Amino acid sequence: MTDLAPVTRALLSVSDKTGLVDLGRALATRGVELVSTGGTARALRDAGLAVRDVAEITGFPEMMDGRVKTLHPMVHGGLLALRDNAGHVEAMTAHGIAPIDLLVVNLYPFEETVARGGDYDACVENIDIGGPAMIRAAAKNHAFVNVVVDVEDYAPLLAELDSQDGQTRHAFRQRLAQVAYARTAAYDAAVSTWMADAIEEPAPRRRAFAGTLAQTLRYGENPHQAAAFYTDGSNRPGVAAARQVQGKELSYNNINDTDAAFELVSEFAPEDGPACAIIKHANPCGAARGATLLDAYKAAFDCDRTSAFGGIIALNQPLDGATAEEIAGIFTEVVIAPGADDDAMSIFAKKKNLRLLLTGGLADPAEAGRMIRQVSGGYLVQDKDTGHLSADDLRVVTRRAPSDAEMSDMLFAWKVAKHVKSNAIVYVKDGATVGVGAGQMSRVDSCRIAARKAQDMAGTLGLPAPLTGGSVVASDAFFPFADGLLTAAGAGATAVIHPGGSMRDDEVIAAADAAGLAMVLTGQRHFRH
Repeated sequence: MTDLAPVTRALLSVSDKTGLVDLGRALATRGVELVSTGGTARALRDAGLAVRDVAEITGFPEMMDGRVKTLHPMVHGGLLALRDNAGHVEAMTAHGIAPIDLLVVNLYPFEETVARGGDYDACVENIDIGGPAMIRAAAKNHAFVNVVVDVEDYAPLLAELDSQDGQTRHAFRQRLAQVAYARTAAYDAAVSTWMADAIEEPAPRRRAFAGTLAQTLRYGENPHQAAAFYTDGSNRPGVAAARQVQGKELSYNNINDTDAAFELVSEFAPEDGPACAIIKHANPCGAARGATLLDAYKAAFDCDRTSAFGGIIALNQPLDGATAEEIAGIFTEVVIAPGADDDAMSIFAKKKNLRLLLTGGLADPAEAGRMIRQVSGGYLVQDKDTGHLSADDLRVVTRRAPSDAEMSDMLFAWKVAKHVKSNAIVYVKDGATVGVGAGQMSRVDSCRIAARKAQDMAGTLGLPAPLTGGSVVASDAFFPFADGLLTAAGAGATAVIHPGGSMRDDEVIAAADAAGLAMVLTGQRHFRH
């Protein structure tokens, strides 16, 4: 094997014909013979290019609705033959097999068919067979063969041919081969994942995951960790699909926190009124509804102004000038919203480092999905937490039933608690968080921390008493003892929402009755580790 390999013959067979004619014309002008199939051959001929049909080479027509056309020794021999192996060369000569130096293939649009909601038969029909087989063959033989599976590699291929006088270097072919194997792996992952869902197999024996590089990051959570950001092709509204209008490149932590912020604010439908969530280190430090977006932001900010500094702000409605002006008053890392008006963008343009992301809509909190976490030696895979409740789903267990205002605040608090790391405690008053306790080993400690934060904010805001007075409190899991509940009551909470299910539920309910609290049980837990 030599480092340089000439390109004199190319097989092109693509579903996505973006850039095809330009590539074919560029190859032809460099003296490369073009071989093609079906619609690809027609597109090249329509552009006035000379093309040989694969059927002419194999001696067999395309058959079975195109399912069989390239699965033939005349094709795979041309891709797999080792040019420096005398036995391979002899076999090629004996059977009239000509070498194929370049393969350009992109696959049947399986992922797109699934995304469009194609039925079972349509999805099966869009599973490519010949394409992956050729790609894998060409990639295996990268000592001599170039394989291109992405449109973005057309220009680098032509540049390589120009710089190497019609040849390519081994390192270049290696890189193409790696990309090719990643593409077939991603394709098979998409097929196997779809089929597991289609046959309702929740835990298939083998799981495959794939992603497409969106961004190489400067580093991960810490500067000594390498990192990159990959998209999964779902196009779910959020940080992965958002348009960055301005600001510095997003960091690993920015992406993680922005995702947490947008998923939380997406719990609140725009038609139900403006809402804002402020996130710091993947936990909400403030969330609120308001009559206006500005009101919602101010109320969320007033939950914990200290933690909001350098935080991530998510909005459920397009950003307006008045809200942008208020946000610009403190250091903020990222603002993510469905849109932004001209006034808002003009104001933010003065804050060069502030990242503004526009999503075009909200994520659907009820949309099914999977969450994946790596552990030593394996992966944990679970369904996304799409749990949601209405007032009709709640069970009142205390002598006093909650008022309408308390019920509204409890439902709001429950949605926020879903996005707080366990053990999670959330105090809410008048549609705004007034204290958040997150990630503690003891639930009572979360109750205390949330109450203490409210006390600190009362001092900052010049209030005579913390806003936890007259609030409701949500707990993501049951109270194992009455101590957490009594801490909340001591902070001034008047109503409590939690899953229930503890061995000491009766004791906790009795404590609530003794304190005059209203309590409702959800029967649903929201652990978030």
